[in-house]
Amino acid sequence: MPIYDYACECGRRFEALVPSSESPAPPCDDCGNRTRRKPSAVRLGGVADPGPSRDDAPKSWRGIGEGDRDTVRHWHTAMSKREKLEQKYPELAGDRRPVLAHEGRFAAAPLRAGDPAP
Repeated sequence: MPIYDYACECGRRFEALVPSSESPAPPCDDCGNRTRRKPSAVRLGGVADPGPSRDDAPKSWRGIGEGDRDTVRHWHTAMSKREKLEQKYPELAGDRRPVLAHEGRFAAAPLRAGDPAP
């Protein structure tokens, strides 16, 4: 049986299982009035999470907790997954040019190979 969305004049919206599309609309549970079938809302079953991007990864010794073993292991695992995902979907790779400077005045916007010199 399919699920249909219904709306009542009192403003209540609800879903109902009905045997077929020709079945009469069920009455409203709140007021008992007739209801009308409405277009169903889009429902996404699952959304893929690509994980952190390369730009989100730490770029310095301090960024990985000064070599903290658990932090290094976490980022290694996350970036390995990201690399496999980028191989399958190259459009996720983004800017792959090497970063030349990332600290100090370049912390907000890293200087990459090929960028004009400041």
